[in-house]
This record gives sequence, structure tokens and C-alpha cells, in this order.
Amino acid sequence: MSTAQAMILAAGRGERMRPLTDSRPKPLLEVRGKPLMGYHLEALGAGGFDEVVVNTAWLGEQIAQHYGDVHQGVRIRYSHEGRDFGGALETAGGIARALPLLGEVFWIVAGDVYMPEFRFTRAAFDRFAAGGKLAHLFLVPNPEHNPKGDFGLDGNGLATREGERPYTYSTVALLRRELLQGVPTGNPQGQKVALAPLLFAAVGQGLVSAECYTGAWTDVGTPQRLDSLNRDPTL
Repeated sequence: MSTAQAMILAAGRGERMRPLTDSRPKPLLEVRGKPLMGYHLEALGAGGFDEVVVNTAWLGEQIAQHYGDVHQGVRIRYSHEGRDFGGALETAGGIARALPLLGEVFWIVAGDVYMPEFRFTRAAFDRFAAGGKLAHLFLVPNPEHNPKGDFGLDGNGLATREGERPYTYSTVALLRRELLQGVPTGNPQGQKVALAPLLFAAVGQGLVSAECYTGAWTDVGTPQRLDSLNRDPTL
């Protein structure tokens, strides 16, 4: 069985987006006529990553119905957390659940961020695969809603947590399976596990590299941000 080299995280409830997400999963909300996760599927396909895993929970059947098993040449395999466990397993729990479908190294991206200029390149993938880090993060300058930031970036290209943190995690990263070693592969018990503590621990060991991404990026976390994107073509 072939293994996917990318995963789109699409299981969240989207509480802050209510009432829009009462009847539609957040990754299917549209920006300029296209569902948010559609931008990622097309960008992954353009980069040559034509097999993608999508995890679902809240209204996940709508995602499967909308995209089916193939979208513009990208084959999609689903990890239905809602069906299997009654709800989302948080980020690391969801990734661990999908590990049997993923390769040794893989991209992750949240299905509800808007970053239409991002390119999932084979060069970045191969460079990370050839190294020894557990994760490579793509960071953005801190937005207004996260002024304290998540990470710093040192002169050697390593993510840091000490001192000033001028960057926010974009939700795009390259991961190695070993990062999830604390959670059983396949997560058969449906443990809810957050990704941030695993990343922070790896950062403390010097095992997380990072780079700053300066293209258009919006965490579509509120109806107001979604409305702004659809009103202002410069964002």
C-alpha cells in the first residue's frame, strides 16, 4: 500500500466560527469562491504530492461528499475520527491515528488557514527528509490576535522558545513519524493529544528547524476575518 506524504487537518469544530460552522465544517467555508482546504489540495497537487490524508470529525461526511476520493488528480484518503471515536482527537492524536496511512516524512497543514501563495515543494521535503530533525516549521510574523507569538528563530535556523517570540506557527510543517513516538501508531484508543507540547519538547532538544514565511496568511478563526478576506482582494 502506498503511503501519503501530506495530511490536511480538518477535524475541528470551529466554535469561534459559529453560527457558520453549525451546518458546515470550517474547512469547507469559502474564500473567494473556493473552500479553504481546496487551496491546500491544489497546492499539494501542484507540488507533486498527489496522495493526501484528510482527518475529519465535525460534519466530516460533508468533506468526504464534497471531494470524494480524487480531487484534480490528488487522491484523498480519510481518517474519520468522528465516526470512529465520536469527536476530534486533537492535532497530535489525529496525526497518530492517521500514521498507518502516512510515510516516514510528511507535510501537515490546517484545513482552515488561508495562505494561497504557499508552495509545497519537493525540494523542501527532500531537504528535511535528508536531515535529522523531527520537525520543520513554517512561521509567520505575529498577527494581531497572537502578539506574544509561539517561537523565535536563531541564527542556525532552529526554532526557539526562550526570549522574544516574534513568530506564530502557520500550521504548515514537515514532520517525521518519530515526533509522535509517545502515542501508539494508529492511536487505537482514540487518545486526545495536543501537538504543541510535543513540538516544545523537541524544540528544547534542538530538533526543530524553522523558517519565516512572508506570503499572505490568515488564520480564519472568526466570521469577521472570513468576511474581510472576501471583501478585500489585497489580503
